[in-house]
Amino acid sequence: MTTKQRFEHVLAWFRENMPVAESELHFSNPFQLLVAVMLSAQCTDKRVNLVTPALFEAYPTAEDLAKATPDDVFAYIRSVSYPRSKSAHLVEMARRLTTVYGGQVPDNIDDLQTLQGVGRKTANVVCAVIWNQPTMAVDTHIFRVSERLGLTTNSRSPLQTEKQLVRYISESDIPKAHHWLLLHGRYVCQARKPQCASCGLTAFCRHFNS
Repeated sequence: MTTKQRFEHVLAWFRENMPVAESELHFSNPFQLLVAVMLSAQCTDKRVNLVTPALFEAYPTAEDLAKATPDDVFAYIRSVSYPRSKSAHLVEMARRLTTVYGGQVPDNIDDLQTLQGVGRKTANVVCAVIWNQPTMAVDTHIFRVSERLGLTTNSRSPLQTEKQLVRYISESDIPKAHHWLLLHGRYVCQARKPQCASCGLTAFCRHFNS
């Protein structure tokens, strides 16, 4: 099976079996999504969703968050991973978002990455989810699943995985493909105990058939 054929089979399976694939983070606008994605780094979406309602009530806009101190924010997010650094990043992000972008979340990955605490993965998620742009965010789930399935080969970094994936996924599919692979990794192709017995992709999976 060629790499192109493997992609075709895998994507066709996802289209049929996971027609709805969306972020599991709770948000109501681009600013809230940006904050939630920043908080989700090395943390579960479930945990993030527990802390964001009170955080968003206290700081509904970038302007509100920009007036806070890291200690103020820490009180709301203390239960997530790395709360001290994330508190500082959120406040600095909000201040730059307010002063440079008028409180509006940029719609491109270059401007997004000028914000404190916003890397390529976070920027890609925001662009894909909010503006349906063909940006492929790669987290640990996608990095693992792509290599196991055989969609990538010997990828050494998230950026290498991203570049290999977008070669064979159409721009119209990229925003949803991010969620297909992420959710598959989260619930089926898990790191320690992949659920191969209940996986519908074993016929096309390089790891399973090796």
